Amino acid sequence: MIQLAIWQFILIIVLELIGVAIITFIIVRKLFASQLKKNPPINEKMIRAMMTQMGRTPSEKQVRAVMKSMEDAK
Repeated sequence: MIQLAIWQFILIIVLELIGVAIITFIIVRKLFASQLKKNPPINEKMIRAMMTQMGRTPSEKQVRAVMKSMEDAK
């Protein structure tokens, strides 16, 4: 059986935790990037399309007002 000093045991645990944290960060970053690619944040073009589908002809002022209200709501 292998005998480990307490400092060696603590060092192994700390290194494992750091490794797991790095791996988790990389996985979460890739998942977040793929979600943003599938569901991009709304932009002015999407707002114009939405207003047009509702039967309105959006002016630039209306589009900017909607964008500002969405940014303020965050």
